[in-house]
Amino acid sequence: MNKQTSLISIEKIQVTLQKQVILQDISLNLHANQIITLIGPNGAGKTTLVRVILGLLKPEYGQVQRHPNIRIGYMPQRLQVDVTLPITVERFLQLSGTTETAKIQQTLSEVGASQTLKRPLQQISGGEMQRVLLARALLRNPDLLVLDEPIQGVDVAGQYELYELIAAIRQQHGCGILMVSHDLHLVMAATDWVICLNQHICCSGHPETVTQHPAYLALFGRRAAHDLAIYTHHHQCQKHGIVEK
Repeated sequence: MNKQTSLISIEKIQVTLQKQVILQDISLNLHANQIITLIGPNGAGKTTLVRVILGLLKPEYGQVQRHPNIRIGYMPQRLQVDVTLPITVERFLQLSGTTETAKIQQTLSEVGASQTLKRPLQQISGGEMQRVLLARALLRNPDLLVLDEPIQGVDVAGQYELYELIAAIRQQHGCGILMVSHDLHLVMAATDWVICLNQHICCSGHPETVTQHPAYLALFGRRAAHDLAIYTHHHQCQKHGIVEK
């Protein structure tokens, strides 16, 4: 798919759960070859929006349009595995639907986790687990990667490496990437476009622009914006497809 391909288009959706409005008047487009990061405080509706994008939740108002036959690879925030469950990384990845060992080895190598292939899933480190989960998402050959807190449980050096890896995956596969993150410091240097969510889209745009927006400052404070100023955004900004509120 080329850069102009719209993968998912969301228009003016609303989601209400237990009589409480969780998302209201949300409009956005996710395109191929674009990294978008979703930020916001706890309770902002980020998880709910991801569920809508994955097709797990249908909004009561608005429209969600998906590219025909779109393939989505999803990397969850965390994975709980019973310590008594005898499963290797290879077997875990086979459960994604790919049984070819060569393909699994190739994908693990791409994410820097080839050493984990035969190891029990419970015995790999937090950073290795995140890479295995990323490999699982990539095995779907996705048009869109949805990464929920991809650096969860990873040390600082590993966080930089993972963000560099995500950028390389976009470059090599040309897929769209949607990241959900609380780590404002690093994510601002690793994304093309930021969406700041608090039940509605407070602001959206190029990372440096968002950090100076009044709605962002109201949510995270001027100290956060000042601290983030030392981080430089190196990707070319792609403005198509995001509706700024």
